[in-house]
Amino acid sequence: MEPSVIRQQFLDFFAARGHQIVPSAPLVIKNDPTLMFTNAGMNQFKDYFLGNEIPTSRRIADTQKCLRVSGKHNDLEEVGIDTYHHTMFEMLGNWSFGDYFKQEAIAWAWELLTEVYQLPKERIYVTVFAGDPKEGLDPDTESASIWEPLVGKERILYCSKKDNFWEMGDTGPCGPCSELHIDLRSEAERNASSGIDLVNNDHPQVIEIWNLVFIQFNRKADGSLENLPDKHVDTGMGFERLCRAIELKNSNYDTGVFRPLIQKVSELSGVPYGHSEQTDIAMRVVADHVRAVSFAIADGQLPSNNKAGYVIRRILRRAIRYGYQFLGLRAPFMHQITLVLCKQFDPVFPELGQQQSFVSKVIQEEEVSFLRTLDQGLKRLEQTLVQEKKVSGKAAFELYDTYGFPFDLTSLIARENHLPVDEQGFEQELEKQKERSRAAASVDKSDWQIIRQADKTDFIGYDEEEAEVQICRIRISTLKKEKLYELVLDRTPFYAESGGQVGDTGWLENIHERIQVLNTVKENDLIIHQVDRLPEFSDKSFRAVIDRERRHCIMANHSATHLLHAALRRVLGDHVSQKGSLVAPDGLRFDFSHFSKMSDAELLQVEDLVNEQIRRNISKGEERKMPIEQAKALGAMALFGEKYGNEVRVITFDPAYSIELCGGTHVSQTGMIGWFKLVSETAVAAGVRRVEALTGAQAIRYQRDQEQMLGTLKELLRNPADTERSLRQLIDENAQLRKAAEQARAEALSAVKSKLESQVKLQNGLHTLVAELKDTGADELKQLSFELRQKFDNLILILGSALDGKAYLSVILSDHLVQDRKLNAVDLVRQLGKTIEGGGGGQAFFATAGGKKPEGIPDALRQAEAYLAQII
Repeated sequence: MEPSVIRQQFLDFFAARGHQIVPSAPLVIKNDPTLMFTNAGMNQFKDYFLGNEIPTSRRIADTQKCLRVSGKHNDLEEVGIDTYHHTMFEMLGNWSFGDYFKQEAIAWAWELLTEVYQLPKERIYVTVFAGDPKEGLDPDTESASIWEPLVGKERILYCSKKDNFWEMGDTGPCGPCSELHIDLRSEAERNASSGIDLVNNDHPQVIEIWNLVFIQFNRKADGSLENLPDKHVDTGMGFERLCRAIELKNSNYDTGVFRPLIQKVSELSGVPYGHSEQTDIAMRVVADHVRAVSFAIADGQLPSNNKAGYVIRRILRRAIRYGYQFLGLRAPFMHQITLVLCKQFDPVFPELGQQQSFVSKVIQEEEVSFLRTLDQGLKRLEQTLVQEKKVSGKAAFELYDTYGFPFDLTSLIARENHLPVDEQGFEQELEKQKERSRAAASVDKSDWQIIRQADKTDFIGYDEEEAEVQICRIRISTLKKEKLYELVLDRTPFYAESGGQVGDTGWLENIHERIQVLNTVKENDLIIHQVDRLPEFSDKSFRAVIDRERRHCIMANHSATHLLHAALRRVLGDHVSQKGSLVAPDGLRFDFSHFSKMSDAELLQVEDLVNEQIRRNISKGEERKMPIEQAKALGAMALFGEKYGNEVRVITFDPAYSIELCGGTHVSQTGMIGWFKLVSETAVAAGVRRVEALTGAQAIRYQRDQEQMLGTLKELLRNPADTERSLRQLIDENAQLRKAAEQARAEALSAVKSKLESQVKLQNGLHTLVAELKDTGADELKQLSFELRQKFDNLILILGSALDGKAYLSVILSDHLVQDRKLNAVDLVRQLGKTIEGGGGGQAFFATAGGKKPEGIPDALRQAEAYLAQII
């Protein structure tokens, strides 16, 4: 039976019994501070159980996307290794909110499994709650009595609170549960021993497939239980396990749910599934993880280095590492599997197919980024394992901090090599980093000193650039041992930093004193003015004056940002959306969703389009209190990172060109921007590009600098008629000279190699050579060492050289000497390196040392000769 049929039969079964079929909630949770991801089918119904909302129907059924990788439900380490754990999985469920209870839930579960799906009755066992005297809870004999005529008394197990009492959290709705388990062992195994003894004992072939939770109690804050006024049913059945039971497979990964994905991985890698346990695990990891990552991205969670984004990045990198190390997949590959996934899930989760291109590109960008460091990081880890025979906490942290290796990857690789990892040391290094970050960002704040009462600060900066004001509060804060003096005014023309726009600066002045305003920021909704000193007369009135020239530059750059956003969407497409911005007096920066580098033609087109709007001298349209739904109906774009209320401010520069929700300050006419110049376009994250631009006087200065640079270049080229042609000719000539120099050096190195070959000695079956070279660098020593190693068996080669005041040593050994005679190039080069006042490292067969004492090379080579004399 196809998985899609199995899923649909479940939904049809409960629809026929009066259940409303509802869509799956997103995998990523955005309004629940206790969870990052949906980890159970009931998550979207929590408010129903808590009484915060009235259910749309008293009977509901669905299939829910779930993700379990962190916290209480941490299944990540088992994924791919065992046969039944997953990161992302589907949870089939039916719910009753104060309607039916145990009788119907149990009867329908049995009917669906044994009559619709026709699972063998004799293979099914059920568990019920055994009670808990400490809680005053009796055994759930009611459920047992309902089960007995269906399954038989001999296949009912009473289990403890740990297995058969479900709780939402420390407080809230809870109750006993009854689980259905199925024995998928062979007939011979079942005849040899009863499956009842294997239930809840982590047997890979005797697994739970459905949990029926009977919510009838409320856990109070003091730990006591009280009866709920209504009784509820919450059931959850793992879809992947159900498919396995129906198909009678030994593994979830052998079912139709995973077969297409594993076949695609096999096709990409050229490795057949079933080839070896190691490659099979890798394929299972990839097949599982591509599901989790794809659905998370489709539901709005991009990989990142923080919180939920880090979880997704961690899953993705684990899959990449398995493919890289065990399947030989050295190039991005996971994004190619998304098409198979979308086709598989299109009937039930169409949101994945609708965003396939986006999901695929995000995954591909992440793959490219991680593969760039993975090879280097794996070599660094291999070097650490060879040299130290362990992974210290400091080394593990370096891999994490420098190469992006999550600790679990380092630990896994070390375990595969049967070597220890200092987890405690890693945690200590991580905590040190966190302490440094906290110290850098920590602010010690005193209490506000109230000068006069005011409910809030009125911002008048849209209309006024100076105003008479009163000081309401004073506070002294400390940041990085520097004091900050902070004031709150009754009203202010100073714009507080928000929405990407920097805060205003200026002055507070009266006849007694002049105080400089260094910055204006927000703390919640409080506008705070950071000043250079406290006022001497805080009870007096002040004239608040913003730095007008600075503000006008900011206004021009903010309005230019709106024009830029609209131009990008016109040139690149409607997929462009703001992902971040900075509006400052000296320029603007704009981050937006786009997957490829902009071409020169596209950049010019965007720049021309913005300047066209500037020349049109469009008047600013402004609505300060428009209902947000009306604004959205007009097509106003909400900007990244902004918080909007029921009424919003709408800024328009020609409704047909640009309309956005915005709280910032703007020019009244686009002509006031003057001129717009793009100066850079770069990537900042997977699927996110960044452009930087200048306006007005800053743009003119930039252009003059470019013209001056071009003039200087022409002078250096002696003012040719065709500057570009002359420069290209010079570059070509330089390349030819470099090629000739490299050829000459290669010929010289070949001569050195021939000379060294003639000096190699054969003693007691060992080829040996200790030699000093002239004016040879580390790279050339390495090249010579490897070429000679290919030519001579059982080779011990030790070379020394000086170049540009630095000393270099290299040691290379044949594999036979490392494996059979246990020689180690790292140990030897470190000993020799002391004579040149340097350190060394590498691998057991090849190691190098560099030092600052070239005159120590002869002594190092004499020690090398003595070493050879001992081992020959």
